[in-house]
Amino acid sequence: QVQLVESGGGLVQAGGSLRLSCAASGRTFSSYAMGWFRQAPGKEREFVAGVSWSGGRTHYADSVKGRFTISRDNAKNTVYLQMNSLKPEDTAVYYCARGSSGTEPAHYDYWGQGTQVTVSS
Repeated sequence: QVQLVESGGGLVQAGGSLRLSCAASGRTFSSYAMGWFRQAPGKEREFVAGVSWSGGRTHYADSVKGRFTISRDNAKNTVYLQMNSLKPEDTAVYYCARGSSGTEPAHYDYWGQGTQVTVSS
């Protein structure tokens, strides 16, 4: 099975930046798309950003376009989420996941444990 471990979360003031990392191990990593999702208390898990297996295509939720950047380094089996200009509404647990395509959580088969991002005002 695939194991995904997120890191890099923390507490940051509005306008600040964080870089999340997701390290993968186990079965094939490079041939799958990867995505970042987030879930705030009382909310459903929502798509944040995705990257194709080659890293050549990316997709972002409208709420984070221009502020977040997803990338991957297949040699390191790692996917990143650079988050700039953070807002309090970005506060959530962030999860990385392996998927084939799409933005729905049901299309992703392996998930990390999540890392907390808290943005204060």
